[in-house]
Amino acid sequence: MAGGFGKRLKPITDTTPKPLIEICGKPILVRQIEWLRSHGVEDVILCIGFLKEKIIEYLGNGRKFGVRVGYVVEDEPLGTGGAILNAEHLLRGDKHFLVLNGDILTDLDPKPLINSVEGYVGALALVPLRSPYGIINTDERDVVTSFVEKPILYTYWINAGIYCLSAEIFPYLKEKSNIETTTFPELAAKGLLKAVRYKDCFWRSIDVHKDIEEAERELTAKRC
Repeated sequence: MAGGFGKRLKPITDTTPKPLIEICGKPILVRQIEWLRSHGVEDVILCIGFLKEKIIEYLGNGRKFGVRVGYVVEDEPLGTGGAILNAEHLLRGDKHFLVLNGDILTDLDPKPLINSVEGYVGALALVPLRSPYGIINTDERDVVTSFVEKPILYTYWINAGIYCLSAEIFPYLKEKSNIETTTFPELAAKGLLKAVRYKDCFWRSIDVHKDIEEAERELTAKRC
């Protein structure tokens, strides 16, 4: 899903679509395609809208990246649910398919997600919450004992923006809607969503400017 405006990343996104923002010299979308390809994915459908011409120009048919790329164009913003519904004609023949936001960097293995969707309408990847703040530890006398900078909070889990959905999802989708706030709550109430927890993986969502800096720092450290 690569059709958003990326308003919180202005002025970069005035001329560059968010999924083409470079992290360590490589666009997010290219990193996603390389990750998917490493897990056997050969066909990629991009739901595009804002600055769509630049995405098409950069990726083309996907051959140079080792995949086949198709496009579904939004003439107006449809939201995440509407975007998937807009691609129904290309996805209807598949038993299930992966969906991911176009601003996610990760190395998680999608196979457990795919294997978990059987018997459900969808399976969601969950990652532990990263605290946006540093944590202070104290003893029983409230004496400060240590500082931990932005720790991972394994007590809480968040939506990783990566899903495996079955073809049964389409009747639940609505035009101009966000799947996270409309479809998923309805499916959860019916017990039709499966959660897959990823405890030890790299995951970063590029939402604001500091996310770019932090992602580049983490990727550099990961390579080392």
